[in-house]
Amino acid sequence: MAKAYKILIVEDEKPIADILEYNLAKEGYDVTSVYLGDEAVEVARALNPDLILLDIMLPGIDGFNVCRQVRQFTNCPIIMLTAKDAEIDKVLGLELGADDYVTKPFSTRELLARIKAQLRRSRQIEKEQSQQTRENPPLEIDRDFFTVKRGDQVINLTHREFELLDFLASNPGKIFTREDLLKKVWGYDYFGDVRTVDVTIRRLRVKIEEDPGNPKYILSRRGLGYYFKR
Repeated sequence: MAKAYKILIVEDEKPIADILEYNLAKEGYDVTSVYLGDEAVEVARALNPDLILLDIMLPGIDGFNVCRQVRQFTNCPIIMLTAKDAEIDKVLGLELGADDYVTKPFSTRELLARIKAQLRRSRQIEKEQSQQTRENPPLEIDRDFFTVKRGDQVINLTHREFELLDFLASNPGKIFTREDLLKKVWGYDYFGDVRTVDVTIRRLRVKIEEDPGNPKYILSRRGLGYYFKR
């Protein structure tokens, strides 16, 4: 195995945890086990695992609350383990951010297959996100120093260009007419032509877009106006 994936087992029944740890280690995984819900959250934060096996019935906070808290700082796959087969428990776990559900008693072979499937899916998502970042690196807008960066590239903007970009980026997904933008960015006392907005947008796209003819940041909706893509 090219990489020893880190798997965190959260299971209060030590015999089950030991069996899981043995079989996962035999497959080449780097395994850590904890037995308490409160401990699980802190270990997950420090360990940054590639996948979590999470029992629902735990001392202290239960698996549902562990899942909720862990989802605040990691998107790693979570497979929930439970003796319960109630549909409501499965639905709740999935709604809280779990990726899969296995009911005890379970087949070790099936669980290993599910783990491998989740890790493959996670790798694919990371690969796609990495590719998207390379193709369309995020813009960094520093309002304190009036600077903009795309990836490692510093982009030089005029004061008006920066104000327009900053305003649109502060309202992602919201469409503004040319008149709206004139009032919000140029000011209510500005009586210039609305085409001023088009010209400034065009200059902005040349500076911030990889392909100004096919913009990814500042988009337009025909007949409505401009918006910053979320």
